Formats: sequence, C-alpha cells, structure tokens
Amino acid sequence: MPIFESIVLGLVQGLTEFIPVSSSGHLELVEALLSAGSRAENFHLFLEFINLGTLLALLIFYRKKILEILSQIFKKHDFKFAINILLTILPVGIAGLLLSDLIESLPFFSSLATISVAMLVVGLLMYFIDKLPKLSKLKNLDSLPKSRALLIGCAQIFALIPGTSRSGTSILAGRLVGLNSEDAADYSFLASIPIMTGVCLKMFLKSSSRAYFFANLGTLALSNLVAFLSGLFALYFVLRFLKKPNGLKYFGAYRICLALLVLALVLIS
Repeated sequence: MPIFESIVLGLVQGLTEFIPVSSSGHLELVEALLSAGSRAENFHLFLEFINLGTLLALLIFYRKKILEILSQIFKKHDFKFAINILLTILPVGIAGLLLSDLIESLPFFSSLATISVAMLVVGLLMYFIDKLPKLSKLKNLDSLPKSRALLIGCAQIFALIPGTSRSGTSILAGRLVGLNSEDAADYSFLASIPIMTGVCLKMFLKSSSRAYFFANLGTLALSNLVAFLSGLFALYFVLRFLKKPNGLKYFGAYRICLALLVLALVLIS
C-alpha cells in the first residue's frame, strides 16, 4: 500500500474509531476515493492491523481506570464492573466469531449504499436521542445493573455492519439504558479494550495474517503511529464534546449529512 494512503487511513482510523461516526464506514469511503474503485490487495487485513495503534491509545488514555479495575478485582475481590464489561462484550464477541468472516466475504455489506444507509439510521437515532424513551437514570457507571450492561452488548452486534459504528451503537445504548453521554462514552471505550485486543490476537493467530504483517511492517508501523496519535486526540475531543448539551446530536447531524451525500453520489453514478 502506498505510504500516503497508509497515512491517510491511519489518520481516519484514529479519529473515527472513537468519534461515533463509524470508523469502518469512513475507511471504506476514503479507500474508495483514494483507489478510485480499485481496492488494494488485503485491504481488510490492513484495516484489522491498524487497530493496534488505536488500542494502544485506549490503554494509555484509560491507564488509571484500568489499574483501578484491576485493583478492584485482585485486591478488593470486587468483580461487579468486570462482570458488566464481560456481559457487554460477550454478545458481540460471539456474533463476531460467527458472522465477521461471512460479512467480510459479502460485497453487499461493504457497498457504499449499505454503509450510507447504516450511517443514516444511526445518525437519526443520535439526532433524536432526547426524544426516545429511556430507562431510569443512573448516577454513574458503578450503578449500571448487569441486565443493562447486557443490553448495551446486544446493541453492539449491529456494529458488525460497516457504517453503523461500535462506539456509536454502544453510546446510544448507554444513553437509552440511563447513562449520561459522557459515562456512556467512557463505558463504550472501556468495553472496546478487550474487543479490540481479541481482534488483534485473532489476526496474529493466523499464519497468513502474520506473514502479511511482517511483509508490510514498515507501512503498518507508520499507519499505526498516525492512528495512535490521532486516536488520543479523538478521545480527548469526543469526551470533552459530549459534556455539552445535545453533544451527541451534532455527531448525528454529521452522519445524516454524509450519508445523504454518499447516497446521492451512488444514485447518480
């Protein structure tokens, strides 16, 4: 993959992995523009491996919270938060193992039309989030019941469809089960750590994936560095932005506008 293209994709990955506008959808759109319809070989492998940079950004950004959770488990023998995270990642983990290869193999799911529709639907939900019915408000993440943690996990299954957004669906679900936007985002990002770790480990378990990684080590290192730096910026930005009233609504408006633009271009072409 050309160096310029790998830098751009790393930048897009880092920014859109945490801003709830769909990293997979934006990466597909950007790749379509850069390659003018001729996709680079092993494009999906490249996208999987640049998760390493954003995973590192998460680990550094949430290092204090991670240590706090580990202290709860090993020193205080308090497993409540860890069990909630497990319940949240379990549904999407099972669905990912069963369906991810199938989804990747079907052109329908990576088509610009499908991505745009998924982006539009989630955008509309974000835009009208304050008008949607919600469960009773929760004080903080520690008061999140197990049943609601599982509901957030079930919502993340839809994120397997490009254009939907894992962070977007989990933040939306967090809002609907009673969390405020900032707590919903924190929980979404913390829950994504084991998911992204699993994705990265899965890649290294395959001999063909390992061969691709070492054959393209320089390009992947550069792209992951860009993803790491832009990912840290995106985390600071999105959490600060979601503190504002109706913060999620602006991300929804962006998704709606972009989806309609792409759909129009697809219909014209």
